[in-house]
Amino acid sequence: MRLDELLDELQVRIDAVRGTRDRVHSLLEAVVSVGRELDLAQVLRRIVEAAALLVDAEYGALGVIGADGRSLSQFLTVGLSEEAIASIGPLPAGHGLLGEVIHHPEPLRLTDLGAHSSSYGFPPNHPPMRTFLGVPIRVRDEVFGNLYLTDKRGGLDFDTEDETVISTLSVAAGVAIDNARLYEGAQRQQRWLKANAEITESLLSGSSRPAVLQLIALRAQEITGARIADVSIPVTGAEGLFVEFAAGADSKARQGLVVPFAGSLSGTAHRTGQPVTVVPASEDSIHAADVQTQGGLGPAVAVPLGTAGGESRGVLLLARAAGEPVFGENELEPLVAFAGQAAIALELAERRRDAEQIALLEERDRIARDLHDLAIQRLFATGMTLQSAARLVEHEGAAERVGRAVDDLDETIKIIRSTIFGLRTKDRESGPGLRARAARAVGDAATTLGHPPRLSMEGLLDTDVPSDVADHVMAALGELLSNAARHAGASRVAVTLKAEPGEVVLTVSDNGRGIPAQGRRSGLRNLEDRAQGLGGSFTVDAPAEGGSRLVWRAPIAAGS
Repeated sequence: MRLDELLDELQVRIDAVRGTRDRVHSLLEAVVSVGRELDLAQVLRRIVEAAALLVDAEYGALGVIGADGRSLSQFLTVGLSEEAIASIGPLPAGHGLLGEVIHHPEPLRLTDLGAHSSSYGFPPNHPPMRTFLGVPIRVRDEVFGNLYLTDKRGGLDFDTEDETVISTLSVAAGVAIDNARLYEGAQRQQRWLKANAEITESLLSGSSRPAVLQLIALRAQEITGARIADVSIPVTGAEGLFVEFAAGADSKARQGLVVPFAGSLSGTAHRTGQPVTVVPASEDSIHAADVQTQGGLGPAVAVPLGTAGGESRGVLLLARAAGEPVFGENELEPLVAFAGQAAIALELAERRRDAEQIALLEERDRIARDLHDLAIQRLFATGMTLQSAARLVEHEGAAERVGRAVDDLDETIKIIRSTIFGLRTKDRESGPGLRARAARAVGDAATTLGHPPRLSMEGLLDTDVPSDVADHVMAALGELLSNAARHAGASRVAVTLKAEPGEVVLTVSDNGRGIPAQGRRSGLRNLEDRAQGLGGSFTVDAPAEGGSRLVWRAPIAAGS
């Protein structure tokens, strides 16, 4: 009997050794499996799957601690179907028992999680759970997140060995996460460098400023995974930023907006010259006037594009969808560097535009000088010769023709002199162009309307529209915005200004109460008279969706 007892004990110990060997083997396989991945999302998924398998847990989860250090920004689960997760509702934010491991980053093992003082119970449709094992995951000296395991199969409790195994796995998981983050950072840095090179190449190849702005916004949106990306430029004389290019969701509604400096994310970044972040944008009370980030958006960041005199040359605004990760320090650093490179590109574009303008003016001066020194002198000499020859012509009809030719030469000389004067004065007149004047007027109207109108401008407004017609356009724009503020009662006003071939078109539409059939129309009659006086037209439409649409047109000479 003693021999049988010894043999049984030996068998138990052999089974224990075999079990330990198998568990160590499983742990090593899990460590190798976790360390094999370089994609962070895949690494996290493998960690929680391996943890649940090692301790034979029915349910497992991995919670990633957010930037505030008090809540969970991500929550990955195993053991629950997609239907079950959807029926439970929002994922845990890190309160109750889950928050206990966040606030006290030490292993926590419970035989009945419902009996713990921090337990709040389960939401509706949540499966019942009893046993619990929570272990923190550290990446270097930082607590990255926590492993949560519940309900060991067979109705058993988690023991010390389970805690040791998961603690060992958490160390390997921390190394794997660190490697994945380093790899992800290197890949991101490579994408930023590639984007910078693409912008520089586009600029040097002669791309226009709008094309460069579009490339800046699209590449930033692509690399950061943002839902929207806007590039806003300060408008001279206006207290706001003009959204020159918008990408992503609802881009047409944002492009052309005049964003006020005060109460907006972009305005704050422009004035301070520093990046500004909010989490989430839709709940940001500091920047209440920011119409760009409304509509259920999540984390957002506004980065200035260089600085000049304490203020930026523009602002790049990025916003992610609700529930997505915040813009962390590891993303802000390359983003700021990219914005600085983009600012250099914009500076080069402005300098090239100035150089082209100077070259154009110099060419005009040369043409004017040649016309004066060569053409006019030769025409004058020819006229003097014809006048002398006219005295020698005896035939009356021939003498009359010579006299008319001399008069035509005098008239031609006057025309050339007028052309010379036009060449030397064009583009040297002081004052802002029509584009800047329109942007300033729309920005100023935000105060009386109670909201910023949407502005869209197309065509060569500063070059094709003569100054006298531009003055009429500004008068019409002021009258239309004033009417919208006083009579329309609209919550949305859109202004479109286009320089089309042969005419300039100003359109102001709103979603207000429309134009009454009977009422004061003196202001509208003045607009019609102003347009007809220039040979244009003025029309008032009532769109099917409500509101009003007023279109003011005036002819122009393209390229004037």
